[in-house]
Amino acid sequence: MHSIYRIIKFSLQDLGRNFGLSTMTVFILILMLLSVNVLWGVDILTKQATSLVKEQINISLYFKAETTDKNLEEVQKYLSVLPEITEMNLVTRDQVLDSFKNRHKLSSEVLSALEELKENPFGPTLIIKTREPQDYKKILQAVDVPEYDALIETKSFEGNEEGIEKIQNITNRIEKIGFGLSALFAIISFLIIFNTIRVSIYTQRIEISIKRLVGASSWFIRGPYMVEAFIFALLSVSITFGLIYLALHFLDPYLSIVFSNGFTLTNYYNSHIILLTGIQFVSVLLLTFISSGLAMRKQLKV
Repeated sequence: MHSIYRIIKFSLQDLGRNFGLSTMTVFILILMLLSVNVLWGVDILTKQATSLVKEQINISLYFKAETTDKNLEEVQKYLSVLPEITEMNLVTRDQVLDSFKNRHKLSSEVLSALEELKENPFGPTLIIKTREPQDYKKILQAVDVPEYDALIETKSFEGNEEGIEKIQNITNRIEKIGFGLSALFAIISFLIIFNTIRVSIYTQRIEISIKRLVGASSWFIRGPYMVEAFIFALLSVSITFGLIYLALHFLDPYLSIVFSNGFTLTNYYNSHIILLTGIQFVSVLLLTFISSGLAMRKQLKV
């Protein structure tokens, strides 16, 4: 315990002596972590946006007015076996009529013309949702058979495939930029930590020689520098997440307007905080340990 106390004491003294380099090291690590979290956040937002757009996509099968309930049951049974379909909603003739009247309630001419018909001119509508937007083509092909052509009046594909494609393209570009920035900051962090440890060892070379002469173990000499690496990782992750939550405090009100399902990045980070901090802390710790280890191996010759 006494040795551990002395190792921690030496590491804190060393941080104080090289305060400028230590601060720069933590700053670069924070920039690296921020770039990673921005990339992470963009990926999460993209998935949420894509999910919302997919929810708006559907295909509607408009049946003729003379279509019977038996015909509808047959079509639904036929489509229900397709694995691509996740949901089917049948809108009855009366519901279609009510919806039409509601949409044209301010148009007296349209309503008057409808009353003159004295019967419901609309047929039922089957609204279908699939797992992926590209699955709708399979559904259209499945109902494009002669026995159903006599029942289905029109087919309407209300989709936003272009919107999803644009979102995906933007995400891919941002991910490439984010990976590039993260890699750049990781390399810079490695070099700064490497040089920080080298400078620290060089300034304490006489002390290290004395420790060697009095029989200090390699572990005791390495210890303070490994503690420094741990402190770098702890400070950078703590400050980064403090900045992230501060930024989310201002960002979430705008996200709540876009995402009507109540999604916020703060809730996401709160529910995944152990995973996010754990992965990033371990990653930064490995980076600092590796760079510190290489610097010590070169300079201490142990």
